[in-house]
This record gives sequence, structure tokens and C-alpha cells, in this order.
Amino acid sequence: MDIGVLYSGGKDSTLAALLLEDFGEVTLLCCTFGLTDDHEHAQRAGAAVDFPVQRVDLDEDVARTAVETMVGDGFPRNGIQTVHEHALERTAQLAFDAIADGTRRDDRVPTVPRSLAQSIEDRHGVAHLAPLAGIGRETIDTMVDSHLHAQTGPSAEVPKGDYETELRALIADEYSPERVVEIFPEHTQSRVTGRRE
Repeated sequence: MDIGVLYSGGKDSTLAALLLEDFGEVTLLCCTFGLTDDHEHAQRAGAAVDFPVQRVDLDEDVARTAVETMVGDGFPRNGIQTVHEHALERTAQLAFDAIADGTRRDDRVPTVPRSLAQSIEDRHGVAHLAPLAGIGRETIDTMVDSHLHAQTGPSAEVPKGDYETELRALIADEYSPERVVEIFPEHTQSRVTGRRE
């Protein structure tokens, strides 16, 4: 089975790939709107854990719509959800038997409701896999600590290739850096730097 995993370079998407590697050929899919070169951080993280990596170009109009939503809402949840759903739709059209992501049980955003997963499977003839969907943050951290080396820190400071980085840049460009701080709460992110031996 050829499996494409939406990949940010962080702990969750890397662990998802590790959990799936015994079931097929895993390729890490680094999605980008082409607004920044931050997807390259994810590509380097993917190479550090010995998976093939593929860039996937997303529709810049979706990023702009997501930013308008976030600015209007004053928080990122709905905008990031819009982008994740677009990434799932885009990757479902590629030549994979299955697509996967690193969404976990206690994520507030993004999420993949059962109805969305079934719709993607039915419309695109591809399986949707969510290997972390039943696992909580503490257990994931334990699993990651035993298998991966990772850098963690404030989201704005950790080099990574997730949607948030490009959306932050777009908000800063079109509105202001201060607006970015108002919209995005402080939170911790990670970037994987290699496998533990």
C-alpha cells in the first residue's frame, strides 16, 4: 500500500508515519501555498527520519480565505480547519492508496470528522488513515520520546513546515505583525530532528 502522510515536520505527523511504515510505502507530503519557504523545514525533518518527501502545492486562494476567516473570527481554529480539509482533498487526488495525517484524539484543530473521512474515501477512492486518533497527548509524547529526537518551543520560534507558518506570514503581510499576535494564542510546537537508535 502506498501511503501519503500530510507532514509538517513535527512530532505528531512523524509519529503517524512511523506507525504506518510497517503497512506500506510511506511518503511524507509537505504542503505549501508557496508563500514562504517554510515547507523546506518539513522536507529536512522528513529526510532526517529517512522517509521520502514530496512537495504538494495548495491553492493560495484557500490561504487567503482562511486568513479572512481568522481575522474576522479573531482566532485561528476555523481558518486552519479550512486549510487542513483543502490539504486532505488535494492529497487524496494524488497517486496514493491511502492518505494519513497526525490528528490526535485531543486536538481542537484540525480535526477530521468521520463524515469528512468517509466523503474523501468515497469521492476519491482512497483510504483515510488517522493512526493517532485514539491517542492522547501524554502518550504521544512518551512514544515520541522513545523513538525520535525533537526540538520544541514557542510556535513562532520553532522552524517547521505547517500551515500556521504561512498563514502567520500572510496575516503579517496583509494586516500587521501585531494582528498575528492577537489571533494566535501562545502554544508549543515541535520539529523532529532524527530517529533515536
